[in-house]
Amino acid sequence: MSAESAGPPSGPLCPEHSQALSWFCCSERRPVCAACAGPGGRCRGHRIRRAEERAEELRNRIVDQCERLQILSASITKYVAEVLPEKNQRAVSTASAARELVIQRLGVVRSLCESEEQRLLEQVHGEEERAHQSILTQRVHWTEALQKLDSIRTSLVAMLTHLDDLQLIQKEQEIFERTEEAEGILDPQESDKLNFNEKCIRSPLLTQLWVTAVLGSLSGTEDVRIDERTVSPFLQLSDDRRTLTFNAKKSKACADAPERFDHWPNALAATSFQAGLHTWMVNVQNSCAYKVGVALGQLPRKGSGSDSRLGHNTFSWVFSRYDQEFRFSHDGQHEPLGLLRCPSQLGVLLDLQAQELLFYEPASGTVLHAHRAPFSGPLFPVFAVADQTISIVR
Repeated sequence: MSAESAGPPSGPLCPEHSQALSWFCCSERRPVCAACAGPGGRCRGHRIRRAEERAEELRNRIVDQCERLQILSASITKYVAEVLPEKNQRAVSTASAARELVIQRLGVVRSLCESEEQRLLEQVHGEEERAHQSILTQRVHWTEALQKLDSIRTSLVAMLTHLDDLQLIQKEQEIFERTEEAEGILDPQESDKLNFNEKCIRSPLLTQLWVTAVLGSLSGTEDVRIDERTVSPFLQLSDDRRTLTFNAKKSKACADAPERFDHWPNALAATSFQAGLHTWMVNVQNSCAYKVGVALGQLPRKGSGSDSRLGHNTFSWVFSRYDQEFRFSHDGQHEPLGLLRCPSQLGVLLDLQAQELLFYEPASGTVLHAHRAPFSGPLFPVFAVADQTISIVR
């Protein structure tokens, strides 16, 4: 563009040409004189504007910015004066409502717990009284039986001692009757009626509340690892010893050992538990055929019989899945479990003080099955998989 000469110099001058800075170079973003903006000047080929146009543009921008700032200030003033007090009042009222809800719900839980406690304690008392009464009845019965036996024996000894042959023969019928009466008194037999029935304290509500409380109080799950010496040749163990993968083809790389399962796709953990409270979780979402539970160290490892098949002997207690069927198994007894959905993770909770084994869903804390029975020794976490993989969660 051609630059025109500005009016008489005023204000700062161009240090190179001593002319007024009446132009603005958009490329260098600075005021320049007419000589700099001309064809032979340093800004030739640059986009040039008059300085007053650039100044007017900046004034308009400042005006726009001031208007925006004024609008923003008004908005902030209104927010501070109206919205924040309302938010504060709403927070106070919401917190009060939340506080009342917590108190109300815990009150319901507390009331339910107290009611369940009273019910269970009454059942314990009733069962104790029943067992005590049965024992008293048996005591009276057997005391009378002892007296009768003593009387019969005394009578028979007297006949044997004081009667001659003819008198003894004449007493044959009486001897027969006394002997028959004695034979009618049988040996005492074991009866469940004389034992306290621990099933009287079984309560789904108590079990669920207890599991929820325990899981909330535990700092974490056990660091369970697989004992590689026990892994079946149909299973592949990961490097971290937490994942088992099923292979339909038997591996020839596994050296045979006394600890190794040679037929069923089983594996034992390296750690056993003999006291206290323990929990661990297994990711089972990729498998449609698995078993998870506990086993005694005496569990046989060899052969295709039931002795080494999890849940089919007295040495193992397992939760199992086959396609859409779930069940709990021990000693060949299989209890179907009506699960509404397939758990992606399975939790195991072992309470050795109470001699109780529970399986639960970690996501919801829902108890899937509870089993109470005396365990005769240290228990190892045990696993089996016949489809895809299962992994111990840490």
